[in-house]
Amino acid sequence: MLLAQVLKKDAPAFNGMPSTLPDKAAFALKMYTLNLQGHFAKEEAMLASIKNIHASIDTLTEEICNEHQQLSNAFLALDKTDHTVEELDALGNALDDHIRKEERILFPLIQEHCSEEVLATFQLGE
Repeated sequence: MLLAQVLKKDAPAFNGMPSTLPDKAAFALKMYTLNLQGHFAKEEAMLASIKNIHASIDTLTEEICNEHQQLSNAFLALDKTDHTVEELDALGNALDDHIRKEERILFPLIQEHCSEEVLATFQLGE
């Protein structure tokens, strides 16, 4: 996700993307509010719909929802104080790690353990 990369300290500058700490923080908060917050809610509703299908999915769903809360808190805190390069880098890495966990672990588990009928009710990765 581009947002995660923009926040990382060693990421190259992206054309048209913010480059100063205040601009990166404002951009991240805006992207969270406009896109990510709703994405988290939709994803959590999808995960709730497959509760009790498989223990591994339930365990990972709890982790994912906890990460959503932690990420949400971190994004919302961007509005309150000045931020260091390390804080934005940590948020970028946390978001990147979260996305990778979903894509590499959660979504394959869902595809493995859910029926075609259940899978047809939602799109993975949206």
